[in-house]
Amino acid sequence: MTETPLRVAVTGAAGNIGYALLWRIASGDCFGSKQPVILQLLEIPPGMQRLEGVIMELRDSAFPLVHDIIGTDNAEVAFNDADAIFLVGSRPRTKDMDRSDLVAANGPIFVGQGKAIDAVASRDVKVITVGNPCNTNALIACANAPGIPPRQFTAMTRLDQNRAVGQMAERAGVPASKVQDVFIWGNHANTMYPDPRFGTVDGQPATELFDTDWLQGDFLDTVSTRGKAIIMARGASSAASAASAAVDHMRDWWQGSNGNIVSVALPSEGWYGVPEGIVFSFPCRCENGEIIVVENLPVDEFAQSKIDENVTALLEERNAVSDLLGN
Repeated sequence: MTETPLRVAVTGAAGNIGYALLWRIASGDCFGSKQPVILQLLEIPPGMQRLEGVIMELRDSAFPLVHDIIGTDNAEVAFNDADAIFLVGSRPRTKDMDRSDLVAANGPIFVGQGKAIDAVASRDVKVITVGNPCNTNALIACANAPGIPPRQFTAMTRLDQNRAVGQMAERAGVPASKVQDVFIWGNHANTMYPDPRFGTVDGQPATELFDTDWLQGDFLDTVSTRGKAIIMARGASSAASAASAAVDHMRDWWQGSNGNIVSVALPSEGWYGVPEGIVFSFPCRCENGEIIVVENLPVDEFAQSKIDENVTALLEERNAVSDLLGN
């Protein structure tokens, strides 16, 4: 094992998602079975004792790939020379909060983190935003890191994609590995659209295997409300599945998506008529460490209506945090 260790930063590292995420990174699931890492873990001051316990457990796991572990409540220490950053930590939504309240509560966190990334992270850093509302939090972080190219800031819609894949696999009675090229348009919110039109299930077009009423009805509704359903079922929000999706997102970005279409939310450059200035999920392929938006896919009337709905929602979120965008 001779590769230089990657510096991997995780915020909210002692939270439920961070706890599930760290063992996947440390085991090599994300960056490869031969790639050593240095874990740089950020928590807020009240979470530092809990983080100490997480670090103790990581050391007790004796992962060969983990060359060092740093725990801190200082963002510039956590992000120093970081090659990859998982922005997981954010204030969770409570039952009395609507989405605009969540945007307002979490926005300032990502101003500070964006500035810290700009100040000390690697110029080639890859950033995934997991903390919700992740699309707009990614936009805020990006806007406050003008020294980092915007395409290096992303938000996670892979969890929505994985949920869509899981629903199709269950209905068809096949393993999830048999479902390919189903992806998400838009926002990680109940407006997001899991597009089945280019997907296949064991080689068969999804639109031939499943009827339109299901694809535009129960399937869409189940995927878009899955997070709420999990809270109702287990009394807590998705953690392990969110961590797994974050690994999937970063692994494909780092190692390539093998020609498959995957869901990545990134700052729009005008693709599919989506205005610049919002972070939007598009169909993408990952090659050689780059995210490539798959352009010129046909968009039918239903898909366009869903894209437009997500654009409207994300423009509203952007307007709500305009004072945090530095322009």
